[in-house]
Amino acid sequence: MADEGASIFEARLLQPANPGKGDSWAFLVIPKSASDTLPRRGRTTVDGTLNGCSFQATLEPDGQLSHWLKVSRKLREAAGAEVGDLVSVSIVPAEPEPEPQPPDDLQEALAASPAALATWNETTTIARIDWIHWVESAKQAKTRKSRVDGACDMLASGKKRVCCFDQSGYYSKSLKAPQAAG
Repeated sequence: MADEGASIFEARLLQPANPGKGDSWAFLVIPKSASDTLPRRGRTTVDGTLNGCSFQATLEPDGQLSHWLKVSRKLREAAGAEVGDLVSVSIVPAEPEPEPQPPDDLQEALAASPAALATWNETTTIARIDWIHWVESAKQAKTRKSRVDGACDMLASGKKRVCCFDQSGYYSKSLKAPQAAG
């Protein structure tokens, strides 16, 4: 990745307080000044480097009109970085924004509704990212199922964008960076 037009900064690699099951990961919070150079406050994909190691990743909104980055063990090891280290980061918006992969439950529901799938296929990449984010940001299984069903109903009726969903988390405070371990 060339540094031309890139936001370059240092950030501390943090360990999440509740990493969940599976592979260990870390995260870093993108400084607001770097986040302000990105095209949107919601999910956005960037090309970047971490200690000089190239990556492409989707940044998550932190609810403070900025973003955070999940750093996999693989990227951390390739970059020679450990939790607690101050790392050098460079990011630029990915051009073009890559096509998102719908989660299995949404993909199955779309496949079962030809009208919803037709509208889905007519939407923009950014709109599809927002639909996926809306579904995935549900905290409970019941809410997620309701959102999958609602997405298909809205798409089947021709609606191409999720309304009333604050993809930045700023107004609803529903989205935020993970809490760092103590």
